[in-house]
Amino acid sequence: MYYFRVTIIKNIKIYTVNKYSSRDKQDWDNFISNSRNATFLHYRDFMEYHSDRFDDHSLVVKKKGSIIAVMPANIMDNTLYSHRGLTYGGLLLSRKQKLKDVLEIFLQVLNYLSEIQISTLKVKLVPSFYAQEASSELQYLMQLVNAECVKVETASVIDYRNTFSIQTNRIEGVKKADSNGLLLIEENNFGEFWSKILIPNLKQRFQAKPTHSLEEIQRLSERFPKHIRQFNVYHDNKLVGGATIFETKTTAHVQYISGNDDKQKLGTLDYLFHNLITEIFAHKWYFDFGTSNENNGKQINAGLTYWKESFGARTMLQYQYAVQTKNHSLLNNVLV
Repeated sequence: MYYFRVTIIKNIKIYTVNKYSSRDKQDWDNFISNSRNATFLHYRDFMEYHSDRFDDHSLVVKKKGSIIAVMPANIMDNTLYSHRGLTYGGLLLSRKQKLKDVLEIFLQVLNYLSEIQISTLKVKLVPSFYAQEASSELQYLMQLVNAECVKVETASVIDYRNTFSIQTNRIEGVKKADSNGLLLIEENNFGEFWSKILIPNLKQRFQAKPTHSLEEIQRLSERFPKHIRQFNVYHDNKLVGGATIFETKTTAHVQYISGNDDKQKLGTLDYLFHNLITEIFAHKWYFDFGTSNENNGKQINAGLTYWKESFGARTMLQYQYAVQTKNHSLLNNVLV
């Protein structure tokens, strides 16, 4: 007769949460490629173009040694932000995770942050129109941990999967552009649009600069040529306007738009966006004009919103939350 000794090992950590390090880059990027709610903004080569401005503290969540979620993030004082250098973030998930899995992941993240004395997590959720599958789990969990909704913004979005109509005043602008012989060209060089149109207009109207310098946008476009695209409009061989588009798997997002002083007379922007919407990006699920909010989301630029809606766009929301990490215990008895 043979006897076998069985040793039961207790307290094996099924889940681990760790700060991202450079050795994680390949695994991180592979995960982003297959995530259901990530976009190209979450690849490390995009995130790190402004690494000198932020103290990166991105999180990698593993289950039994395999990545199951990541969170792009930076840290300042005792607050973790996801990520102030990105338009949106939060928990980025694989296609396999179900609600109970996301609950456990979020509990582990909050517990980890609490243990390392980070008291607050501030999250900019990925808008629903960037996800390839339904991904609203984190928004639901926010109410369970008594998170504060600190900001809501209104994005003007065309849903290509439903019928939409472009108003006649926009069509009149297109006809005007046609009669003026405008020409739309996609180009790899961002320099002329930045220096002659975008920067002067932002300075004159808002005393502001583009989020990306010319050098930054040129470098990023070289890294992501299929995702960052520049469309310029010419009249008699002179640049009169343009738009910079960030293209994801589901959505064409307008990152920058600007025209010279003759844009109304020439019909520049009506012509440009009619072509972008009805021809170039008509195969997408969504066309995102971006937000039109001021005063931390509490006011709406009515004129800008009207112009976007006249192309058929309607309102979808972008949420930001603040969570006290000590509230992780509120997730312990959710599943019944």
